[in-house]
Parts: sequence; structure tokens; C-alpha cells
Amino acid sequence: MADVAEKAGVSRALVSIVFRGEVGAGEETRRRVLRVADEIGYRPDSAARLLARGRSRTLGVMFTLQQTFHTNLIEAIYPEAERLGYEVLLSGAAQSRSEEKAVEALLSHRCESVIVLGSFAKPSFLGELGRRTVAVSVSRRVPHAHVDFVHSAEAKGIHQAMDHLVGLGHRRIVHIDGGRGPGSADRRRAYRAAMRRHGLMTEERVIPGEHTEASGIETGRLLVAEHDEGRPLPTAVLAGNDRSAMGLMMSLTRAGVEVPRDLSVVGYDDSHLSHLMPIGLTTVRQDAVLMAQHAVRFAVERLEDPEREPQEAVLEPELVVRGTSGPPKE
Repeated sequence: MADVAEKAGVSRALVSIVFRGEVGAGEETRRRVLRVADEIGYRPDSAARLLARGRSRTLGVMFTLQQTFHTNLIEAIYPEAERLGYEVLLSGAAQSRSEEKAVEALLSHRCESVIVLGSFAKPSFLGELGRRTVAVSVSRRVPHAHVDFVHSAEAKGIHQAMDHLVGLGHRRIVHIDGGRGPGSADRRRAYRAAMRRHGLMTEERVIPGEHTEASGIETGRLLVAEHDEGRPLPTAVLAGNDRSAMGLMMSLTRAGVEVPRDLSVVGYDDSHLSHLMPIGLTTVRQDAVLMAQHAVRFAVERLEDPEREPQEAVLEPELVVRGTSGPPKE
């Protein structure tokens, strides 16, 4: 800034006024300062300026790589944070990088709050994070943790999907479990409850899995192998999420099983990939925009008012019927 001031022939204070966009510099002076700054490659360090005031006004977002729904959430987080005057810093977790390490990176860069998308970690992880900073958990609820929570009403979404399939005439409905994935336990319980409610207890079957394409592919191979040995295919599969559903359809297609003629498939999330398949995926929609807006607002509200207690938002899911579900073949 001193270099800009010297070359432009003005005071450093006036350069500061120009870059803050405040009143006090004439139009000709403002243009000269900006031109000199551009010539010497100067850019104001907004992070340093905020830190000098004791604030970074930065929200950290921890997400899981390859989780397509997380990209939907991140896309909606940016505009809401910008609207409220905050920057966003991302840190990804993967098989080679733990959630703990991803979060520590955000805290080391002085993020004022951390928004955690779909945590797979132990409940104690979120509990400890809530004690260290203002934290928001999206899609994962941990009782008694001092953390804001934003999630969909998992059971309602599953019940909508099951009512849809049963209404089409399906009875042999299998569920691919999501393992330790966010919302998996609630979805599994809701599936079992729906099968009992519809009098289909004898057809109830939960196949262990994960929220990955590989899990869906393995389930498809298992069902086809069982069919080759004489066991009938289920007429419908309710997958733990869209990624699992897509892996399942890939596996079934390779084996010559046609969706939905031979077997209907329903996912969960309505991630952007569900629209890109040759056949649109029937799935339970979580409102990514609304979830992101709640998460950012919860974080900002507690940053602006340290006495405010954590909040919880439970959003209504919605079944989106597309081309992967239809009446059973038999």
C-alpha cells in the first residue's frame, strides 16, 4: 500500500480509503490509485484486514470428496455466505484424509465457524468440535452435542418412497443399507417400519452397503447371482442414496436386467447426477438450497450473538418420480 501511495503521489491513508470504497477520494485520484495498483500487481489483503480487527468472517466447510450431494450443498452455501458478508473456505475429507484433519485445516486458517457436511465420524467428533467452535452439522444429528443441526425428515422420505412402490404393486422390496452414512440408521428403520405397515414382513430384506456406487454394483452382482441360482429377483430396490442406486443400475444393465421393466429402483438425495442418467432416477429429494441456507444462517447467527443456543432445522423431503420406477413385471 505504501508503494502504491508513493507512485500515485498520495498518502497511504488515501489509498486505504480508495480500496475500502469509502468517501474521501476524488474520481480522478481513485482511478490513478487503482491504475498504479494494477501496474505493480498490488491486491489488498482482505483476510489480513479482517484479522487486524479480530475477525476473519470466514466459514469453513468440511465435505466428503465424491459425495455428489455435497457439491449441491456447497453450490448453495456460497451465495448465502456472500449475502451475509462471509467468505467460504473448503476442506475435503477422503479415504486418504480424515475428517479430523480436514477440520483442523479449517481451524488453522482461522475460520470462525465450521459447517460439516454429512459427517461419517464418531459422535464424539462433533461433540468435541462443538466445544471448540461454532459448528453446524448437515445431514447428521448427534444428540446432546453443542452443534446446530440441519437435516431432512428421513423417515418421511422413506415412507413416501415405500408407499409409491407398494402403490405400484411391489411386494418384494429390498433395501440397500448405507452403513455408517448420515441418515442411514433412520432410513433403515423407516424401511422396516414401512414393510411391517404394509404387511410385508416376510419379504423384508436389508442388504449391507455404503453410500457409494461400489456398494450398488456389489448388490446388483449379488442379486443377479442369486437369480442365476434360482432365487427370484426383488421387484424393487430402495437404495440408501443416489450413488448406490446408480451403481446398482449399472450392474443390473450389464447383466441384462432392464430397469424398470424387470426391477424398479428408488434412490435418496436427488443429487444432480440423478438427472444425468439415460433414465431419470426416481428418488427422494432433499432441498440442498434450503439446507445450505439454514446451515449458513445458523452459523452466522451464533457468531453475531455468542449467547444464542444451537438450533435444529428438520426439512420436509419430497419424492420425485421419474423413469426408474414402474409396476412390477409379474
